[in-house]
Amino acid sequence: MDYRQRYEQWLSFDEETKRELLGITDEKEIEDRFYKDLAFGTGGLRGIMGAGANRMNYYTVSKATKGLADCLLSKYKGRQVSVALGYDVRNNSSFFAHTAASVLNANGIKTYVFDTVMPTPVLSFAVKYKNCDAGIVLTASHNPKEYNGYKAYNRLGCQLSVYEANEVIEYVNAVTDIKNIAHMEKEEAIEKGLFEYMGKDVLDAFISEVKTQSLYNKKSDIKIVYTPLHGTGNIPVRRILENFDVSVVKEQELPDGNFSTVRSPNPEEKDALTLAIEQAKRENADLVIGTDPDSDRIGISVRHNGEYPLISGNQVGALLAEFVLSQKKQRGLLNEKSTLVTTIVTSPLGAEIAKSYGLKTEFVLTGFKNICGRIEDYEKTGENEFVMGYEESYGYLVGSHARDKDAVVSSMLVAEMTAYYKDRGMTLVDALDEIYSKFGYYLDALEPFVLKGKDGAEKIQRLMTGFRNNSEKLFSDIDYIEDYSDGFRGLPKENVLKFYFKDKSFAAVRPSGTEPKLKVYYSIRSNDRQKAAERLEEIRKVFDNIING
Repeated sequence: MDYRQRYEQWLSFDEETKRELLGITDEKEIEDRFYKDLAFGTGGLRGIMGAGANRMNYYTVSKATKGLADCLLSKYKGRQVSVALGYDVRNNSSFFAHTAASVLNANGIKTYVFDTVMPTPVLSFAVKYKNCDAGIVLTASHNPKEYNGYKAYNRLGCQLSVYEANEVIEYVNAVTDIKNIAHMEKEEAIEKGLFEYMGKDVLDAFISEVKTQSLYNKKSDIKIVYTPLHGTGNIPVRRILENFDVSVVKEQELPDGNFSTVRSPNPEEKDALTLAIEQAKRENADLVIGTDPDSDRIGISVRHNGEYPLISGNQVGALLAEFVLSQKKQRGLLNEKSTLVTTIVTSPLGAEIAKSYGLKTEFVLTGFKNICGRIEDYEKTGENEFVMGYEESYGYLVGSHARDKDAVVSSMLVAEMTAYYKDRGMTLVDALDEIYSKFGYYLDALEPFVLKGKDGAEKIQRLMTGFRNNSEKLFSDIDYIEDYSDGFRGLPKENVLKFYFKDKSFAAVRPSGTEPKLKVYYSIRSNDRQKAAERLEEIRKVFDNIING
């Protein structure tokens, strides 16, 4: 069917859906909602909420869950299958989670559902804690309020690997009658022992595990301003920082699916931390921490010479690598198997730090599921030992209590790291300068180009093809190029192109897996900051002219 035929089909689904669709007068909007299905990809579902095949709604969530249910029942025949479900503060997240539970229950699968909003890493932890076969969390992470998403986890609490996701995708694609998918009412599921709420006991166990990663718990006088950005971090992060002097940004303390005080609830962006930084200035705080709606990412700002500069995701990763590895080395907790895991678009500075402590570094594809997938590999082979993993997009994990990035353990360690350096008369900016003096200066940047709708998706494809066909001609000082589209260094196929320059800098380009964006990553290596800035601008102009031209 073409998009118009699918639109007509959806008009028969239910009255609310019909009213919403009939209210659309822009033909391009109708096309965008129906030109394709909201695909269940290797990262699950993510999209704008609303009626339509290419939107997050009751029907698309039901379809994804029916496919997951069929896959689990095929894999675990002859026994009771169970799934843990969590959700964040976003509009409809609770509704979608309970919708998914009702589909699972109708298929005889037992569900453990959080009784309140909960961080994604706690759901990851809950899968193993409850001995479940899979997990689902309803969240669009740091995306704007219009979005929601659906992430699936395996029995170890790690997001599905490419192989596992492809298995589920086959079952999801086999679901064609999305209007008539069976659901079970919660009351009936409870009566049949198929639905159970979970809550404080799981969070308590999670917090206990996080505390085992503490590395510097000396009494400290540092003052912290914290904002959960209306998200799920409020209670868990405040609990893990209970030994510090913490004040919370009241305007952003409580759940709000509209994220009414920010343009976007993304701690990567400066304006998301504006209220927190203003409060820090009034209170003369040492550290500002912000977590995103599902509390798996963390953004920070620190007081330095009376100002509050932001510390980027790459910089926090390097600082944590230095702090965590130095503290673990003092305790004799590192060995020849110790490994840091990071991604191919993350600054290599963390890998340089790891090397100085005798660690191995593994580079994986973008996405924290690839980082945490290594934990499972290491446990199977015994050849490596996971110490920490991080990516440039403000996600970090120390320890293996969760199998996803975790802003709760990150908040604890960033606070301890700030206290550690303050005891030595230093700020995190001073500590970063010390790292640069040892390993050289790295200037890292990310430039996302938003290209929406069918036209945008087609332009992204054309641009990636153009970059590949003309890769050797784009720059005069390319050392070599890595194309991951056919697999590279044993990694799965991925639509990523990475340019290495003779001065050891790199630029990488890839389509986002969760948003209508083409992302360009830059990592400039230089001993001179001004020259690094000039070099960055020179490379950026090439990409800007091609993408916007």
